[in-house]
Amino acid sequence: MNRMKKILALLSTVAIVASLAACGSAGTAGSSAAASAGSAAASSSAASGSARKTLIVGFDAEYPPYGYMNDKGEYVGFDLDLAQEVCNRNGWELVKQPIDWDSKDMELNSGNIDVIWNGFTMTGREDKYTWVGPYVDNSIVFVVMANSDIESAADLAGKAVVTQSGSSALTALTDDPGDGSNDENLTLAKSFSALDQVPDYNTAFMNLESGVDQAVAVDIGVANYQLESRGDTFRMLEKPLSTEQYGIGFKLSNTELADQVKASLDAMMADGTFMKIADQWGLSDMICYGK
Repeated sequence: MNRMKKILALLSTVAIVASLAACGSAGTAGSSAAASAGSAAASSSAASGSARKTLIVGFDAEYPPYGYMNDKGEYVGFDLDLAQEVCNRNGWELVKQPIDWDSKDMELNSGNIDVIWNGFTMTGREDKYTWVGPYVDNSIVFVVMANSDIESAADLAGKAVVTQSGSSALTALTDDPGDGSNDENLTLAKSFSALDQVPDYNTAFMNLESGVDQAVAVDIGVANYQLESRGDTFRMLEKPLSTEQYGIGFKLSNTELADQVKASLDAMMADGTFMKIADQWGLSDMICYGK
């Protein structure tokens, strides 16, 4: 009887040890599988974060010479050519995304676009975006009809002036920082019979030609394009309303993409490609990148 009890006790011990070993083996296999899955997920996430394939550029499609639709129905312009060269050097596909300029911040913050790149004024917005630049010196000017009797900004008193909604020209005429720095422009704007806003500068120049407005407040690059393409139809007043600089605007804190674009632009400036593109669009005298 005692012998039988010893045998049964021995068999019970063997069974328990075997059971514990099996549990330990199963637990190790499960942990290894979980670890492998976690490692694969992390690897996949890292790959998706680093393997950029496109650059989505948000731009105003009626803002020559920086970005606009040509007679062939193609989106072209100085800024788009710069962006295309940056994409070529990084192996990205350039996606040209026309946007409503008033909605540019929403488009950028929602991720619909990666960057605002289209004659985008840095002045007064320095802390609102991650910037590359400045790269273009810009002035806000007034354009009138060639046969107009308006010779200076003072002659705009009692006249209707038009500009693009959301533009730097509108800001120059309406923004009150509270420190008196823009009082002269605010006083000038109050002298107008009207300060009209339209969605784009093509419409603004149509208003000028039709007599709806007597002057357009506009960036000098756009003004020069209109003067060169329309012959003797318009002329520019000599004294600018204000001066500013253009930059390339990324979502605040998106330094990784901004740094990649900047590195390409630096290389383009060093090898002459940047200025070659500027020359093609008649903007070489306005370039300030790296200065």
